[in-house]
Amino acid sequence: MIRLIMVLVVLVGFLIVSYPFLVAQVSLGKKDPHARDLESIRVVRAVFRCLLKLAGVTITVKGEENIPKDTAVLYVGNHRSYFDILTGYTTVPTLLGFVAKKEMEKIPILRTWMANVNCLFLDRKNIKEGLKTILQGIEKVKNGISIWIFPEGTRNTNEDITELLPFKEGSLKIAEKSGCPVIPVAMTGTAEVLEKHFPFITPSHITVYYGKPINIKELDPEDRKHPGAYTRNVLIGMLKEMQEEK
Repeated sequence: MIRLIMVLVVLVGFLIVSYPFLVAQVSLGKKDPHARDLESIRVVRAVFRCLLKLAGVTITVKGEENIPKDTAVLYVGNHRSYFDILTGYTTVPTLLGFVAKKEMEKIPILRTWMANVNCLFLDRKNIKEGLKTILQGIEKVKNGISIWIFPEGTRNTNEDITELLPFKEGSLKIAEKSGCPVIPVAMTGTAEVLEKHFPFITPSHITVYYGKPINIKELDPEDRKHPGAYTRNVLIGMLKEMQEEK
């Protein structure tokens, strides 16, 4: 419980004391949006590394050579924990935004930080609004900002980590329409930090595995029709490989 309290105190404290910084970022964003993006993600990564340290988390990265340094991509990952997001932001070295649920946009200050680090807010109940979010994602990718999405749509609580929920095919539209590569990302150990012991935070080891890029246009015709299902199978294979290596 002490670790959870420390994490919450640092997180809430950061949101409160960072308000003046956000005000300054508004001005910077008008003059140089790219500079604002870089400064914001630098701060967020530093805070996330601090939170991971307080939680007693260590991380091993596999497939680091598969993370492009010169092009924006769509990261597609399995989702089991809030710590998936912290792990993603602290292991990807380029500009990155996550697709988050619309409800997160209601939280003051946090929503501004999320917008500054290029997060997108997806309304899963409104198809028209969801399409707008996809178009925003395509625009960000074209501007060199990678996007990370969890096609399961919610945190998976299945005991078997390889038993992924069905992927929502629309989740890969950003890659289909922009032509950017898809990087499958498999994570293990994130739920062991908090979700499996809530409200206790338990020191844990997270492994994140970045797979080889997938070019949807180069897939077989049948797989091109269902890129979500194809990517899901790739992720399942990666998770099984990680289990065998334990």
